[in-house]
Amino acid sequence: MGATCSRPAAIITSMTQLDVLYRYGAPPAEAAITAIARLREVYGIRRVELREAEKTIRVEFDASRLTQPVIHQLLRRAGLDIVEELPLVTLPVANPAPIPTPDPTPAPAQPAK
Repeated sequence: MGATCSRPAAIITSMTQLDVLYRYGAPPAEAAITAIARLREVYGIRRVELREAEKTIRVEFDASRLTQPVIHQLLRRAGLDIVEELPLVTLPVANPAPIPTPDPTPAPAQPAK
């Protein structure tokens, strides 16, 4: 019979997954798109999603390996014209209570006594 091993086959360490969303200005050149595609090779970057119609790029990364300023710097070095960071979640605006409006119909006249 073969020997058995009591150790686990793989050790899974905890990971803090974060996403960051940026809006960019000028459309990226071909060289920038190639450099952005290579960002997937950076240890800690899990996914890169470029949406040309919205002019946004979303990067999913391991926060135990990389930080948001590092992601920003990598995108800038790749040649992307980052304009602003966008929120990933927009909170709904609470509807304020309606303001009471005065009744436009005049009150009936009181009979004289």
